[in-house]
Amino acid sequence: MKKLIALVFFLGFIFVACQTEESDEQKIIELKELIKQRSKTGELDYYVFPDSDDYANLPNQDPANPVTEAKVKLGNMLFFETGLAQSPNNEECYETYSCSSCHIPSRGFLPGRIQGIADGAFGYGEHGETRELAPSYAEDEIDAQGTRPMNPLNAGYSTVTLWSGAFGAGGPNEGTEEYWTGLSEVNHTGYLGLEAQNIEAFALHRLDINEKVLDEYGYRQLYDEAFPDFPVEERYSPTTSSFAIGAFLRSFLANKAPFQEFLKGDDSALTHNQIEGAMIFFDKGRCYSCHRETALSAMDFHAIGTPDMYQNGGLNTGPDDPRNLGRGMFTGQEQDMRKFKVPQLYNLKDYSMYFHGSSKTSLEDVVDYKINAQSENPNIQTEDLSGYFKPIELTKEDRLDLLDFLRDALYDSDYERYVPDAIPSGNCFPNNDPVAQRDLNCM
Repeated sequence: MKKLIALVFFLGFIFVACQTEESDEQKIIELKELIKQRSKTGELDYYVFPDSDDYANLPNQDPANPVTEAKVKLGNMLFFETGLAQSPNNEECYETYSCSSCHIPSRGFLPGRIQGIADGAFGYGEHGETRELAPSYAEDEIDAQGTRPMNPLNAGYSTVTLWSGAFGAGGPNEGTEEYWTGLSEVNHTGYLGLEAQNIEAFALHRLDINEKVLDEYGYRQLYDEAFPDFPVEERYSPTTSSFAIGAFLRSFLANKAPFQEFLKGDDSALTHNQIEGAMIFFDKGRCYSCHRETALSAMDFHAIGTPDMYQNGGLNTGPDDPRNLGRGMFTGQEQDMRKFKVPQLYNLKDYSMYFHGSSKTSLEDVVDYKINAQSENPNIQTEDLSGYFKPIELTKEDRLDLLDFLRDALYDSDYERYVPDAIPSGNCFPNNDPVAQRDLNCM
């Protein structure tokens, strides 16, 4: 009798498994057709990332800065190089921070705490979560982000950068020359967002390319290899440094994520639940309405009512911080106030905080916020929210499937391939103060 029961159970399991497999095959067909409908080209490959070393096909290259292997190599080093911290406000932070101080690999290339701090902080912890105000700095002296920095992963698909879109002469900034003042004055160079932003970033984040960096740390040869066509007197500058970092960031792609493998033809790359989650993303969840471009981002700006950084305890920011205004900070126009750029969605599972003000601490909370679509910022009334931001009706199963797609199907677990084993200075990175050296085991 026991053997008969076991046989019936086994046959039932096989029957269900076969039914599920047949169902998934049909779902895969439906999903591919749905993705094609959402694609701007009508093809799946609209959403496919090139290989990182396919330099000719990397996205949105600035005509002034074609990507080369030598530029990518240099930019990769510069991004993590604490030796660039040559101009801190106080000597205590000399050569202690880098671009990656606020773009920590294990945290989705974002801060491991509520706010990114470069100059003016110390410590690291395990994932950058214990970085604190340095003793010799007053709060208004630190180089802190008034908004959570955006993930540089897949940034090559952005023609303008920052939550406000303030940097870049192309895309949505075409025809906005009247607003190209202050930090945005660099847009008059005609460069796209990555190149324009990083030119300004060198001064803003107190970095420098000096003789020590070039000769003691060996960067002169890397610049010579990357920019042989630049006159020597122009070769070692924030502009060429920005070009190199821009080249690296265009190669910095989540092209090994399961969803990418699926788009490239591997039908087994997604689980049953991830297939269901993708269907929700591209259909009744309406996620595609805003996250519609190749990196599941967009060069659009929307008010969705999330709290600002100062409302969550951020340093060196407050209610009058212009960064709270999003696109309105750039244009000054009432219709742009508190609207923020649509971010990309890969590698969300590693984030410590979400949204421009670090107001959510889990992906579950983010999805629930999008489902409910109610403002949590007292400065934004619900009636002022984006027309695309409306409540969504999802079942519990729908919600879990969508979370599975966002968390794991869009996750490139091999992100360490973009992190160098060492940097030319030999310094500890992403931070190099004594406390961080101890935390990172590189004393």
